[in-house]
Amino acid sequence: MNFVLAAGGTGGHMIPAHALAAELKKRGHGVLLITDQRGARFPGLFEGVPVHILPAGRLGGGPLGWLRAGRSVLAGRREARMLYRDHRPDAVIGFGGYPAVPSLLAATAMRIPTVLHEQNAVLGRANRFLAGDAVAIGTAYTQVERLKKRLEDKVILVGNPVRDEIARLGEQPFPAFDEYAPFKILVTGGSQGATVLSKVVPEGLGMLDPSLRHRLQVVQQCRPNDIDEVRGRYALLGIPAELMTYIEDMPSKIAEAHLVIARSGASTVAELTAAGRPAILIPYPSATDDHQTANARDITQAGGARTIIEEQFTPDVLARQIEVMAKDPQALANAAARSLSVGRPHAAEDLADLMERVGGGLSPIEVGPSLTPRVKATAPTGGVPA
Repeated sequence: MNFVLAAGGTGGHMIPAHALAAELKKRGHGVLLITDQRGARFPGLFEGVPVHILPAGRLGGGPLGWLRAGRSVLAGRREARMLYRDHRPDAVIGFGGYPAVPSLLAATAMRIPTVLHEQNAVLGRANRFLAGDAVAIGTAYTQVERLKKRLEDKVILVGNPVRDEIARLGEQPFPAFDEYAPFKILVTGGSQGATVLSKVVPEGLGMLDPSLRHRLQVVQQCRPNDIDEVRGRYALLGIPAELMTYIEDMPSKIAEAHLVIARSGASTVAELTAAGRPAILIPYPSATDDHQTANARDITQAGGARTIIEEQFTPDVLARQIEVMAKDPQALANAAARSLSVGRPHAAEDLADLMERVGGGLSPIEVGPSLTPRVKATAPTGGVPA
């Protein structure tokens, strides 16, 4: 079969799309990616996959901004229709983000079946707009906010696809950790970094009990404007730290980590739970519909993470939370097991199964029952040749 994957240009959309593309290619299917300029520049993703960049508007800027966005979406829709006439896909899947909208609208107009994948625990704006025409909606969480009740028969719980290298980490033992071993911490703010982590984390690590602080080994992602200051702060504290603006080899960094301090973006949470890594999560307070707080709910309730809202995220609070989790080596191992208990490492395979069924012409009623159990919606809160 031939499939088109349409994704907005952030890591939260691109990483699960990449994982699905790899699984579909492994099965011998043709795959094409439609994204924007940002998505096309992501390093290390979609090697060997044709990439098509479409114009896509973004709402904002008042009536003039809406008009420009509408014109851009219509232009992208025309381009997508021409693309589909040359290489008609069996199905098109959207991973959210405004750049996915023209591709899905074109598919619907040409009676090509569409699937949506929602990575977050709150249905995103683009997916809410497109959900009525979709054959199926694959979700990553058992509860999804902003999902209308009338759509629940389309919803199938598949999880959030992660790269094979990360999915396999959950099959390996948690890194050895006792009162003498190095204490390895990974700090990441998602694909764009997070300044608040650069400000708070070094100070918090410096306040740890000496039994932990003297064993620290830190890997931290920083924004380019923050990296020199953070490097200087770690040097003054005498804490070994490897700093970078983008973590390209995330699987190896997660594999080595005993604890992860991070934002609770969808891909981050999916990778932590697939690998079985305990975490301290600081949801991004400006995320649309506060979806990062919702993303952190399952892993936190399971005991695999502690969530700290940003206004309470101080060096002292961070230090105390780390000590609670790490002063007893068994407690950290237990948190790792609880993180793993809510992971879905086979999400890429399950989503590929769904795409094959939809591409094979199954109706919405036929698609769902033979796959994973359906999600119950919650009330709103607020082709390409191989």
